[in-house]
Amino acid sequence: MSAVDITITEVGPRDGLQNTKSFMPTAAKNAWISAESAVGVRQIEVCSFVPAKVIPQFVDAEEVLTHANGIPGLTPVVLVPNFRGCERALAAGARRVTVPISVSEAHSMSNVRKTTAQAVEDFARMAALVRSQAQAERAQLVGACSTAFGCSLQGMVAETDVVRVAVALREAGADAISLADTVGYANPEQVKRLFRKVRAAIGEDFPIEAHFHNTRGLGLANALAAFEVGIRNFDSTLGGLGGCPFAPGASGNVVTEDLVFMFESMGVSTGIDIEQLIAVRNTVFAALPEAEFYGHISKAGLPKGFQPLSRAA
Repeated sequence: MSAVDITITEVGPRDGLQNTKSFMPTAAKNAWISAESAVGVRQIEVCSFVPAKVIPQFVDAEEVLTHANGIPGLTPVVLVPNFRGCERALAAGARRVTVPISVSEAHSMSNVRKTTAQAVEDFARMAALVRSQAQAERAQLVGACSTAFGCSLQGMVAETDVVRVAVALREAGADAISLADTVGYANPEQVKRLFRKVRAAIGEDFPIEAHFHNTRGLGLANALAAFEVGIRNFDSTLGGLGGCPFAPGASGNVVTEDLVFMFESMGVSTGIDIEQLIAVRNTVFAALPEAEFYGHISKAGLPKGFQPLSRAA
């Protein structure tokens, strides 16, 4: 397997499942995570530590994380919405924790019942909790600027607000910052401009990541735009499954298979075996018969003579 140029983080077991109508059995979730890891996906967002009454899909979060932590070479990621969720995640052995902070005030109130400023204060408490861990066991903490490119509740989101929140999260103790197009409003020129502004504000060497949705068909274009301004960590979901349940119209994540194909065809190594990844998609599809899956490469097939850079070890 060639050296990996970018990291693609599969977020399907969390972002993909949070909107599904039927509960995916724990064994099926674990099988999905194991299967994607086996084809070269090295970072997977496996669950969310939220109250079961809010999103019943994650009632088994501790069990799923325990399974994922036992897979060699895999970095499991979990999402937490608040301090209590962070406590649960760390107690369960979380190694990498993502905290979404809505730049849009309307989305923040809808999602966590807090203003953006209050959510940042909560994030600072989580950062202090993480720092209280022994250095060898300390989890990574990612501050995700949700609705960074627009909001279906509020409408436009000022770029100055995104920069302000990103800086506040870094100062509060984030190990990395992610910009999330939660409702699929972004366009490539906007993506380049905003990532440049945030990078200039938080530091050229500070890790910054991208989370795009394909709601309006620009997911891959936006990922490419982010890549062109130096971003090397991208979220996506198998079959484009998922979306935010607290933002109207937020369906459709970037399709992992299509994202892998785009980069591999460009000569950018993902470390993921595209042919085996498509086979994993078919397995997951069988476990979620009511879910709607998207994507092009899984339906059209790989071009004749296509030689991917990456093969699973």
